[in-house]
Amino acid sequence: MNQNILPLLSVILYMSSGFITGSRLFSHSTKPISRNIPLILGFIALLLHGILLYEGTILTDGFNLGVFNAFSLVAFSISAILLVSSLSKPVENLGIILFPLAALTLLLQLRFPGIVLLSAHSSWGLKLHVLISILAYSLLTLASVQAILLAVLDKKLHTHRTGTFVRAMPPLQTMETLLFEMIAVGFILLSSALVTGMVYLENIFAQHLVHKTILSLLSWLVFGTLLWGRFKFGWRGKKAIRWTLGGFAALMMAYFGSKIVLEVLLK
Repeated sequence: MNQNILPLLSVILYMSSGFITGSRLFSHSTKPISRNIPLILGFIALLLHGILLYEGTILTDGFNLGVFNAFSLVAFSISAILLVSSLSKPVENLGIILFPLAALTLLLQLRFPGIVLLSAHSSWGLKLHVLISILAYSLLTLASVQAILLAVLDKKLHTHRTGTFVRAMPPLQTMETLLFEMIAVGFILLSSALVTGMVYLENIFAQHLVHKTILSLLSWLVFGTLLWGRFKFGWRGKKAIRWTLGGFAALMMAYFGSKIVLEVLLK
């Protein structure tokens, strides 16, 4: 099979799943498309995505964590968490935003196949740090998209525009509960990533890591404050959304911002 066919097929399936999910939200039909259809398409796209990642990431000399490969790996993790969670929780609507982004990362990986190796001989602790970091980024990305949908839903409810979109979404309280569940688990993973980084990286404040470390700690403080505010003062609504997006912005700049500057702009 041509090496471009598999990623393009995965891109088409991701886009189709996102489009059908959006159509379900905004459809005025009395018989909307079954939610199983976009989920099935998403799982097939995820399988193809996984095959591509395996071929492009697990190399003889180690693991390729070049910037666009890393984008693709995180997008795969996000999509996997979303699809598996959708089997038991009403989170499939996040695919409207996340599946097109996963498709974009595949196209970038195909167009810019750079190689930055994590050696196969690296310590298990360092590999564990990388794995936990990816899971933390993925779960907190899901939380940020949940916060965006929550903001849209909240605005529509306050302006009394209860159209098809509002009726198709879970209740506001359910969405807020899911948001804080994602943040809580993501915060635990982020804490673990910072601890393993301090233990297994030689110097987390080295010149090429200091900005990543500081921004990651800033994100940790933001999410920790948000969880404390939720527990102590019952923070919710716009305040919770702002803190979530602020913490997410710091976290993404910590990892992908630094990788783009070092690997793309400065090479």
